[in-house]
Amino acid sequence: MKRPQANRRRFIKDSVGTAGMIVVSTLSKGTSSAHSPDTRASGNLGTAGQQSTPKIRFSAIGLNHAHIYGQVGAVLRGGGELVSFYAKEPDLAAEFAKRYPQAKLARSEKEIVEDESIKLILSASIPEDRAPLGIEVMRHGKDFMSDKPGITSLDQLAQVRSVQKETRRIYSIMYSERFENAATVKAGELVKAGAIGKVIQTIGLGPHRMNIKTRPQWFFDHRHYGGIICDIGSHQADQFLFFTGSTKADVVASQVGNVHYAQYPEFQDFGDVVLRGDQGMGYIRVDWFTPDGLSTWGDGRLTILGTEGFIEIRKNVDIAGRTGGSHLFLVDQKETRYIDCSNEPLPYGNQLINDINNRTETAMSQEHCFLATELALKAQKQAQKINIRK
Repeated sequence: MKRPQANRRRFIKDSVGTAGMIVVSTLSKGTSSAHSPDTRASGNLGTAGQQSTPKIRFSAIGLNHAHIYGQVGAVLRGGGELVSFYAKEPDLAAEFAKRYPQAKLARSEKEIVEDESIKLILSASIPEDRAPLGIEVMRHGKDFMSDKPGITSLDQLAQVRSVQKETRRIYSIMYSERFENAATVKAGELVKAGAIGKVIQTIGLGPHRMNIKTRPQWFFDHRHYGGIICDIGSHQADQFLFFTGSTKADVVASQVGNVHYAQYPEFQDFGDVVLRGDQGMGYIRVDWFTPDGLSTWGDGRLTILGTEGFIEIRKNVDIAGRTGGSHLFLVDQKETRYIDCSNEPLPYGNQLINDINNRTETAMSQEHCFLATELALKAQKQAQKINIRK
């Protein structure tokens, strides 16, 4: 029994040593400092890292959320070639064209969907429109990557599942809080290596900033984005399944409410969920209450509890004072460690492209993708309504 534990500790020391390990007995106190989140997730790299001979040609349809730039950035890093895009909104199309001058503005969605040279289509359209587009894309023999939420109702999920099974195409949802956060990627490696023993529970916190003046009208109506758990909570459902290893799970309890923004009666600003899987438990809290005093849009956190220790991830900011994002804290039976994960690789884009070319499931299994969405949708549908008197 002592030998596996020693091997686990040796692996951890080897891995964190290359990341600039710092051993701490207590976390230092301090004030937050302004920083920019991991730019690899924003698409700002343009064609950096792209191979001279692209692995696939891909396009984008629907640019209604800025997450499209992170999606494009991931595929470019993986070796894809962005060849075209389409958006009904001239301002969104102009901004995208400025960022990616190598891509052609198509005359219609049809022009892209019927282009046989394109293997993958990305979308960050209005959430309720993503599943119908994905179905059309799959029926044209192409793979699809949606921003989250990739599906906004259980009826849509049933249709997507049916068409995916029929066509055998890939319907991927980019759960960026896992795929595009380096600390979360690193945590996956550590958990797989047994660094904290058997995972018992995940606690995922997804706070966001409102930025009312910059939000489009559809943002304030849950009928367009599916509701707060369907939307933000899908990230945490994905991480719960991934880190516990659960392949079956149920919603124990959930609740949603609009406790502060009475001027937007169809909006939801708070939600939480309790999950139980066949390999572990999970708790999710999501909200729109990030204060303006924070240096980033949200202090996203993930705690992974194991039988031999725990990992805490501060995805975007360490309010104790360390700069940047992708902070990981690991506590085991021996000591407490801090790991700066900002330079860890993000493999999702490359894995997805390899899956497209080889018809494999290395980036994410199709069933995992759908189950994470199903949990978020069920939690949303059965959520009790919160009524807090002011």
